[in-house]
Order: sequence, then C-alpha cells, then structure tokens
Amino acid sequence: MTSFTSDFTMTIGGKAVAGAAEFTVLNPANEQEIGQAPDCSRAQLDEAVAAARAAFPAWSATPIARRREALLAIAGIIAANAEDLKRLLTSEQGKPIDDALYDVMGGAGWCQATSTLDLPVHVIEDGPERRGETRRAPIGVVGAIAPWNFPVILAMFKCAPALLAGNTVMLKPSPFTPLTTLKIGELLRGVIPDGVLNVISGGDSLGPWMTSHPGIDKISFTGSTATGRKVMASASESLKRVTLELGGNDAAIVMGDIDVPALAEQLFWAAFRNTGQICIATKRMYVHKDVYEPLKAALVAYARTVKVGDGAEQGTQMGPIQNLPQYKRVLDLIADAKAKGYDFLIGGEESTAPGYFVPITIIDNPPEASRIVQEEQFGPVLPLLKFDDIDDVVARANASDYGLGASVWSADEAKALEIGARLAAGTVWINETQYISPLGAFGGHKQSGIGSEGALEGLMEYTNAQTIYVRKPAVAA
Repeated sequence: MTSFTSDFTMTIGGKAVAGAAEFTVLNPANEQEIGQAPDCSRAQLDEAVAAARAAFPAWSATPIARRREALLAIAGIIAANAEDLKRLLTSEQGKPIDDALYDVMGGAGWCQATSTLDLPVHVIEDGPERRGETRRAPIGVVGAIAPWNFPVILAMFKCAPALLAGNTVMLKPSPFTPLTTLKIGELLRGVIPDGVLNVISGGDSLGPWMTSHPGIDKISFTGSTATGRKVMASASESLKRVTLELGGNDAAIVMGDIDVPALAEQLFWAAFRNTGQICIATKRMYVHKDVYEPLKAALVAYARTVKVGDGAEQGTQMGPIQNLPQYKRVLDLIADAKAKGYDFLIGGEESTAPGYFVPITIIDNPPEASRIVQEEQFGPVLPLLKFDDIDDVVARANASDYGLGASVWSADEAKALEIGARLAAGTVWINETQYISPLGAFGGHKQSGIGSEGALEGLMEYTNAQTIYVRKPAVAA
C-alpha cells in the first residue's frame, strides 16, 4: 500500500515532472486547500506529446495479448491502492467515501473488462484472384480529457480502450480534481512502457492547447455540451478524430401503476446520487397523475432522512457541489425558480455553512418552459412534472437538445419497453437507471455527444479502418 504525500507531479515519458507553475486544489466541503497541482506549460505539453509519439511505434506493434496484460496490470495497481485513492478522491471531489471507492474500483473494473475485448478482422473476399480484409489500426496519440464528477472511472473509459487498440495516451484530469489522477500516474510508472500513458495537469488553457495541438491525433472528451462544441471546433483545424460524451437532461417517466413505497428511494437516488452531478442522473421526473401526490410526499419524506455533509464524515450520503462555478450555476437556477414563484416542496434555501453545499431541493410541477426543466442543473435540484397522456409525455421528454439517457418505470414491462423505444436517448433504462456496462455501448443522441464509449463500439472509436487486398498468384488455365 502506498502512503501518499502532498507532493504531486506529472508523468511524462515515465518520469516525474514538476509543473512550470502550480495551482491550488480545494476541498469543496470546507473550501480549504488540500494540495498544489502542477500547471503544465506549453513546452511541457510539447514534451509529453513527443514522448507519446516516440512510444507509439513500439506500443502499436506490441501484440494485443501483451496490451491486455498491461490493462490488467493497471487494474491491479488501482485496486491495490484503492483505500488511499478513495480518501484522496473524497478530499478533492467531495463525494462520500463509499462513492469514492465505487469510482476508484469502477476504474479498475473498466480496465479489466475492456481487456476482454478484441479487434475484429472482416474478410471481404477470399477468391481465386485475391483476398481482401478490413482490420482496425490504432490512430496514434490520444488526448483524453476527463471531468471532475467521476475522475477515475471516466478517465479509464478513455484510457483502457485507447491503450488496448494500440494508441499512446495523454490523460488530463479536470483542474478541480487532478490529484487522484496524478497519483495513479505515479503508481503506474514502470508498470507500462515509458511514454505510453502520460498524465498532465493544468488550468483552463491546457485543454484548448491539447485540442489544437498538431501532434495529437484524437481527442476524447467528457464534459458539458458548451465545451464540447469548442473542443470539436478546435479539433477540426487538423481534422482530429473526436469522441464527445456531453451533457444530458435525462427524463424519467413514472407510470401510474408503480408501487410508490417500494420505488420512492430508488427514484430519489436516480436524481440525487453524487449530489445530482451525473450526466445520466434523472434531471426531469414526469409522474403520472394517479401517483403524483403520493410519490411527491414519499420523495420529500425520504429526502428529510438523507445526511448531507462532508464526504469524509461517517454516515454522509450526499456531499457538496464539487466546485464554485457549478455551485453558482445551481444557485442561479434556484433563484430563477424562486423569482418565478414556483412551489418548493423542500429545499431552495442557501446554506450558510462553509463549503459548496446546496440543500436537497424538489420543485412542484413547474412550467415545461421553465429553466429548471429545460436546462441541465447538474446539482441536487429536481423538478417533478405531472402528466396523464402517454403521447404528450413522450413528446415532452423528447423536446430537448439533449439525448443522453432516459428511464421508464412501470409494473407493465411490455408497456414500459414500448414507451422506452420511443425516447430519443442513447441509453434507456426500464425500472432502473444509471447502470452502465463496459460491455455495452454508451453514447448520446443529438447534442449529448458524438461516438460511443464501452464495448466493441467504444474500442473501435480509437481505431481507423484499414482494408488490405492481396493479389493471389495467377492460376494456370
């Protein structure tokens, strides 16, 4: 087990590299400094790109069986250090310790599961004159830009398939949560070849430098739709390949035949897990009029039992908003709802305690056109919306620029499947939500993203198709 110190360095070409400068990382539960992270300069970015490019020929030529072994080694190192990593993650991200362990072990599990995938070879023809086949070739150097809500598992969403496909990687964590990722980079030095996985950190300038850098061949980004547009525009200058997993305004449709006492807690956490800071959290909950009042009461009653506080404290179920800009955005949405006179069933007040805490807030049937319905809140605020017509609620659920996830809840599975098939979302859950498998494709429709993560589809995102034809010797007449 590694005992982590307060020293944090980047990993470039397998070596520890201090930043040209440093920036402060805060604990969102108390706004106290927990560490200084290296701030990568342009010259250091060039150094990292050069290391990744130098490592690419040998790594891409390494048999896939050896690359599988590398993923399993990464998984093993992360898992072996999970106890220390989870505490560091809680201190910088704010989530409860058990949720931090889920994030860390989820990253290990994603590497392990991805290692079981294989790159297909498709034989086009094999006749007397020629043999033709299409295989998958690695793209080159991948820039992986991970977000602050799930820093470890979402980083491995990108690193695991990129490495298995034969690419080299430059991983950049969010400047709000860089420390755990930097430590993982440190732990992996010497485990995989130098330059194959480089970990760099920096402020707001580093991401744009990466997306425009001519030595990076692909960008994989998870974050907001607004930033995703900027990533795509910057990447277009050199026609970089992109995978974008962006925002969501996920709708849940709760039918009138559900068992309210049995499902109320599950429906609550569909919206409020990780303080609502999940791209596939329920952001709009449409509830049939027959169960609207009892479900409303049950959600509020359960919300009153949930302990909100510092994720490092025993019994905490919900932590703070992770960073100040997001905290202000959530408060602005609440202020707008108050100004419009919407009914608050619980919450809505601003916390006076240190830290970026927003009380659990549930709003009673606001207008469909309201900001709290139309915008992604990414915080512990949920609008409940009443419906009584299936066609109407499907139309309302689909009337969004987003299309990441959706869920349908009903005792009638066949009816729920029929409704789910009509929803414009990349993933639809029936009687559950937020389940993602590394063996299932995950991606958004509309402005929720481009490309897929997970499964063969996600692995193929890190490859180019290459078709090879072999002319056979002439056959004697």
